[in-house]
Amino acid sequence: MALASSVMVPYAAYLRVYEPLAAFPEPERSHWARYAKRDATPTAQDELRRSLADLLAIPPVAVPVHESADAFIAVVDGVTCVCPWRTRLRGWQALEELPERLPAPVLDAALPPVVRRQAAADYERWLDLNPDARPWIRTATWHVPVRWFVLFDDAEREYTKSDQGLVLRYRTPMVEARRRVARGLRTLKDALEEGPLIDGLVDVGRWLEEFHPRALVELDYGGLVHAVPEGQLAEDRSAAEVAEGLAALREGDGERAGAAYEKLSDRWRAVRERQYAS
Repeated sequence: MALASSVMVPYAAYLRVYEPLAAFPEPERSHWARYAKRDATPTAQDELRRSLADLLAIPPVAVPVHESADAFIAVVDGVTCVCPWRTRLRGWQALEELPERLPAPVLDAALPPVVRRQAAADYERWLDLNPDARPWIRTATWHVPVRWFVLFDDAEREYTKSDQGLVLRYRTPMVEARRRVARGLRTLKDALEEGPLIDGLVDVGRWLEEFHPRALVELDYGGLVHAVPEGQLAEDRSAAEVAEGLAALREGDGERAGAAYEKLSDRWRAVRERQYAS
């Protein structure tokens, strides 16, 4: 689609959960089983381009009319795992967060109030019929939230370069992600007062509990690989720095913990400031 290909894709990172086919009820399980056999499936950048192309329509389409039938596929130890896009659900949720991120005049220009009101009403009706719905994907623009790195070990880091471009991601079994969240929370609560880092990690932990225990959890730098110089990506060991900071807190070494956090914060502050560069 020419319109979609001309859209500038935001620099976004993703936290995804891939569940085994057995986690899905019929007829959805059969749909994903057939889907997984395709020769090629869309990428995260394809999904973003489709969503952004909708915003160029007049009037803009804030949320897709129909839920996406696409997914990301991963085969782990011979087991096919599926991460449904659920673009419509994620669109509704993102729309609720926009007033906190954009000035009112900018938001009204991009998505007129009447469009947002209609989308909110549609979401409310949909939730009445689907009270247990949750997304398989979380998105962050221009950064990776520190709490996401708690789920992973540096040994799970994958940095590859191919004809398709750079990929920087972490993958871990659900059981490991949950264990690390629980341990990280114990460390933070013992060392710190209540704060946004603790609250954010609690939220991630609750989200993970919604999925199959044999699921796969993935942190994908996604479009951020286009915003960060290749040399900096190659040296990025953010998960290791988070682990170092937590280990220092457990040992009561506040100075070492502060140094690890400062290094991490400086790196991601520099990335976020790129969005304002001309």
